Formats: sequence, structure tokens, C-alpha cells
Amino acid sequence: MTDYAADVKKYDSGASDETISKIVKHLGIALRSRDASLVSCSDPSELARVVEKWCGKKLGVTGDAAENAVAEVCEMMKGDNSKARVTFYYLVAKKLGKLGDL
Repeated sequence: MTDYAADVKKYDSGASDETISKIVKHLGIALRSRDASLVSCSDPSELARVVEKWCGKKLGVTGDAAENAVAEVCEMMKGDNSKARVTFYYLVAKKLGKLGDL
């Protein structure tokens, strides 16, 4: 959990450990696999899944708003070769103003 929190706090120093832990709990078993614990911004099908499952189903945001948030986070994290899913999801939720809904 501390590794996830440290990574998120590189992008948002005021990130709440409670919010990060809710995302970790939501992702659950997916975080056990290195491949599944990362997001690939170069894979359109993966980004579509993030928009559909995370933005749409979990956060209740669809369409351009969701797609734009995911694109902005890809741009924000472009210097990071390994984009941690927890951090990525946190930043998308923050962009959409949905951290309080987690």
C-alpha cells in the first residue's frame, strides 16, 4: 500500500491514503499481476476499457469527459514508463472531480 501511496503522491502530494486504499481495494486481485497493475497509454483497447469500466461504471462519467480525462492523465504521466494502475485511476478520478465519490 505504501508503494501505491508514494507513487500517487509524486503527482498529488495531498493525496488521501484512504482514497488510495479504496482504489487498491477496488482493483483487488488485478494488482497481483505486473502486467495488469500497469496501464498502457499506447493500447487503445486498454484505454477504452478504462473509460468504460472505471470512468463509466465506477465513476458514472461517460463520453468526451471520460475520454478527455484519460488522455490528460496519459499526457501527465508520459514521463513514466511504467504507469501504475492505482495512480492512473486516482488521477483520472481527480480530473473528473470524483475522488469524493470513491
